[in-house]
Formats: sequence, structure tokens, C-alpha cells
Amino acid sequence: MSDLLYSEIENDLRAGVRELLDDKAPWTAVLAGTEKDEPFDAALWKAVAGQLGCAGLPVPEDLGGAGATWRETSVVMEELGRAVAPVPFLTSSVIATAALLAAGERELLGSLASGEKIAVLAVPFATPPGDVAPTVQVTDGALTGEVAGVADGLAADVLLVPAGDGLYAVDAAEAVRTAVTSLDMTRRLADIAFSGAPARRVAEGGDAVRAALLTGAAMLASEQLGLAQRCLDDTVAYVKNRYQFGRPVGSYQGLKHRLADLWTSITQARAVARYAASCAASGDADLPVAVAVAQAHCSAVALKAAEEGVQMHGGIGFTWENSSHLFLKRAKADAIALGTADRHRAALAALVDLPPA
Repeated sequence: MSDLLYSEIENDLRAGVRELLDDKAPWTAVLAGTEKDEPFDAALWKAVAGQLGCAGLPVPEDLGGAGATWRETSVVMEELGRAVAPVPFLTSSVIATAALLAAGERELLGSLASGEKIAVLAVPFATPPGDVAPTVQVTDGALTGEVAGVADGLAADVLLVPAGDGLYAVDAAEAVRTAVTSLDMTRRLADIAFSGAPARRVAEGGDAVRAALLTGAAMLASEQLGLAQRCLDDTVAYVKNRYQFGRPVGSYQGLKHRLADLWTSITQARAVARYAASCAASGDADLPVAVAVAQAHCSAVALKAAEEGVQMHGGIGFTWENSSHLFLKRAKADAIALGTADRHRAALAALVDLPPA
């Protein structure tokens, strides 16, 4: 068992990312961005990817990256989840990067590591690891077909498309991208259509896609952890300062019990999310099991934390002028992303040879 405690380097990285996000992405700015047409916050992405160099954390140094691991990347994911930051980090710096690393593709990795380009794996955002059914056909190096519900599809410069016998890189300008009304407007979805789009094959078979989705699900658990912790922190701060009948509402036993239960669940979520990140970093054979456990648990915890945050903020928690709805929408969207908790429980049962009831 690897050490799941945060290292000094990870804590320093967290401090730097949090300082930047507190400065450039307070929740009021995130909320204002949801009312704009831009698919992501380009200025914030430039700061996260370029200024801090987070986009290239898992990429080897000889390819322009930082030469770190998925453990460090998971810390960034926690902080981005805490801020519901509208940047394509999960889709480009995690999932697409993991696909290219697994494929041994070198040409694109440098531009992704620097944040110069954004790449997105063109699969529905709800696709769980190991369950990819390509809807795009390839003929003489050209792609034809459609993919629905691609996260950050509008933000992409390059699309990585599972088709036929492998994975293909396509200039996003060659595709027709249509915005989809998204519950979480900090991570927008798009439908993508190809009609004879020229493509370059970067990997054979489906191994690279499976590796990308598995790594993405592991990192998503860390995002859910960060979101849940932020909801708990904000809610505790609110109930300590909101007075009713002459006393803080947080002093009532009913709320204390609910917050204590939530703290316990988040502590458990931190353990399973960290283990999944550690397995991804070390290439541990236990990664599929770790990811299934992490997603089965963290999805529910993040959603519960967001729901409790809305309720314990009282009447103001249901308003647009409060941050609670941003976290609730991200938690709802994340609960479906890369497989629901039920899908991951079913996958876990199969992995450990547990027969269905």
C-alpha cells in the first residue's frame, strides 16, 4: 500500500493553485461566465496551464511536460473542483493526455502540455471506462459519423476520435460542433459531426481510449472530493455565523449530526480518491478496482455535500446570487460523467467475481 498522505510538494502545489483560483476565479466570476457564450474561461486556462504549468504535469520532461505523476495532477483536480473552475483541464490535460501517453504519441503532447492546444476525446461524457462503442466510421483516412454530448467539445483545437480500428486525431475545424444545453454551464457539452474529415491515426485498437477513461475517472474522483470539501467548508462557515432565535443555527443538534456525517463521508472519499490517484500514478494493476470504488463512493458524497449545502443555507441557498447552485450542478453532472455510481458498482462486482444478486 502506497502512502496516501499529501507530500510537501503536493501541498505546495495545492497552495499555488488555490491562490491563483481565489484571485482569478471567485465564484462570482464563475457565475458571470456561465451567462456568456464562451465555452470556457480562456484567461483562467492560460494562467492554470501556462503560468502554473499544470497542463503538463503528467507529461515527461523530454516532451515538454513537468515529469510529475497523476498524484500531483489529482491535487490540481481537487482545487479545480473546489472552485468549479470553467477550464478544460479534465478533458484535455487528463483524458486526452492519458490517451496520447498510452498511445505513445509524441507530436501532440508538447502542445497540450504547454496549454497551447486543447484536445478532447470525442466520446459522450457519460461513457464509463471499458464501454466505448464508436459511432464514427473511417474510410481512406476520413471520418464520418456523429458523437453526442462531448464535454468541452466547443473548446477543442484537436479531437481524438475512436473510429474503426483505432484512435484518430482530427483538426476540430473539420467537424461541425453544435452546443448542447448543459446542466453544468462551467463544463459545456457539444454534439460533434464528421463528414469526410481528414484524420491521422494515433493508436491502434481501443487500449488507449480505455486507459484514458480509466485515468479520467480516477481524476474525476479527486474533483468530486474537492467539490464536496468546499461545500462542507462553506456550509460550516455559514451555519456558524447565521443566527436564529438568538443563537447560531449551527449550534442545533440536528445540523451538527448532519455535518458530522458529511465530514465522515468526505474523509472516506479522500481515502478512496487518493488511492485511485496513487494507482494511476504507479500503474498499479489494482487501478480498475480502485477507480470503481472511488467513483461509486465519491459521486454520491459530492452530490450529498452539494445538496446539504443548498438546504443548510436556507432560503438564500436556493437563489442565483448564492454559490450553492454552481456546486450542485457540477455535482449532478459529475455523477453521470464517465459512468454512474451504479455502473461502477456493477463493474466492481465483475472485477472481484461477485455474482449478481
